[in-house]
Amino acid sequence: MKQQQAASGRGTVSHSSECDMPTAHGCFRMHVFAEAGSGREHVALVMGDLGGEPAPLCRVHSECLTGEVLGSLRCDCGSQLDDALARIAALGRGILIYLRQEGRGIGLTEKIRAYALQDQGLDTVEANERLGFDADLRNYRPAVDILAWFGLPQVRLMTNNPSKLSALRAEGVEVVNREPIIADPTAHNEAYLRTKRDRMGHLFDPLDGGED
Repeated sequence: MKQQQAASGRGTVSHSSECDMPTAHGCFRMHVFAEAGSGREHVALVMGDLGGEPAPLCRVHSECLTGEVLGSLRCDCGSQLDDALARIAALGRGILIYLRQEGRGIGLTEKIRAYALQDQGLDTVEANERLGFDADLRNYRPAVDILAWFGLPQVRLMTNNPSKLSALRAEGVEVVNREPIIADPTAHNEAYLRTKRDRMGHLFDPLDGGED
């Protein structure tokens, strides 16, 4: 598959390095992209040939140190990441884009401050707003440019988040299918999942695992 530069004149990322990355789900090709301006380093994990039909399975996933490294049960991020890699590996073909934007874009320090406010009874949205932030500050432009670098105008996107879906489509990515990615709720994250559904419009029911 021919790899391309990000969209001319507006690309936010440049490819910096790559290697084979063996994981519990099989061997991926890991690509690192540097984001202009911020200096953030984003990652794409690729398995198989992404060209041809049907459009490849894709997950655009934002960093969550607490859920993915420390195994926190306050969110579903670690479970979603693991599930996405497993589903790509099962097909032998797909791409996971890992964006370095912790805490929906507010960073680790502010995320932990938001957690402390949630311990006092605020929900996810209320905590971010109390700290002076919007509910979600994530930017999906780097993901769009990474897809462009790989020459991928179409994807089958694993997401429950309509805002992510709209953001990619608004930037010209054709999402030919949305595939739910639903983790089992726990006693620690049930309220968090309800907030994602009821206040942020995520397209799943955290209580029974079924789509709305």
